Amino acid sequence: MSTPHNRAEMGDFAPTVLMPGDPLRAKFIADTFLDSPRLVTDVRGMLGYTGTYQGRPISVMGSGMGMPSIGIYSYELYSQYGVENIIRIGSAGSYTDRAKLFDVVLATGAYSESSYALTQSGDSADLQLPSPELNDALRASAAAQGIPLIEGNIHSSDVFYRQPSDAKPTYWERLRDEKGCLAVEMESFALFHNARVLGKRAACLLTISDSFVSPEITTAEQRQTSFTAMMKVALGVQL
Repeated sequence: MSTPHNRAEMGDFAPTVLMPGDPLRAKFIADTFLDSPRLVTDVRGMLGYTGTYQGRPISVMGSGMGMPSIGIYSYELYSQYGVENIIRIGSAGSYTDRAKLFDVVLATGAYSESSYALTQSGDSADLQLPSPELNDALRASAAAQGIPLIEGNIHSSDVFYRQPSDAKPTYWERLRDEKGCLAVEMESFALFHNARVLGKRAACLLTISDSFVSPEITTAEQRQTSFTAMMKVALGVQL
C-alpha cells in the first residue's frame, strides 16, 4: 500500500516515528542509534527507516522543510500507515537569551500566521497544541538521561527569508513578548493540527541552531549530526 509520496507497505513503520526535517539526519539517526535499521521509503529522496532502539521498534523519516511538506508526510503516516506518535526533532532560531545554541526546547504550543489549519479543516485557531501524553513521555525521557529541557511556545513560520522592516518592536520581539514564543521553526503548527484532527499524538523537540539575539550559528554538518541530546530524548520515549 504505497502512496504518491511513500513506497512503504502497511506494517513497515513502527507506531512511533521521529521526524527531522533533513532526510540525511534521518539516515544519521538510523545508522547511529537503531539496531538493524532498514530503508522503507526513499520516494523523492525523503528517506525513512525502521529498526529498534533498546528493544523497542521505532521509525525515523525526514519531513522536508515547511508546513506543506510535513503536512503531507505526517498525514499519510497517521492515516495510511497506522502511525500513532510523531515526534518532530528539528532545528530552530532562538528569540530569547533563555534558549542558547544547542539548548533543547520542548514545544508546549505552536503559534503561526499560517492558513494551514484553516485550509485543511476550517480551524481558525492561531495556536496548535501537542499531545500532553507525548510531552510527558519526553519529559520523563529527558529527566532519566539528565538532559535539561526549555519549555514554551514556538513560532511556526511560512517564511524563512523575511523582508527587513524598520518597525519597532520587530515582528520576532512581538512574537516573543506577546505570544511567548521562544524560537522559530517551520513545521510544528501543521504537525500538531494533523494529529488533532486525526486523533493521533504529536510533539516537537528543537535544538537551537542560531539566534536572533546572538551572532552564533551552527554549520550544516552540525545540524545534521550534532543534535544528539534531542535525538536521545526522543528515542528514549516509552509509551
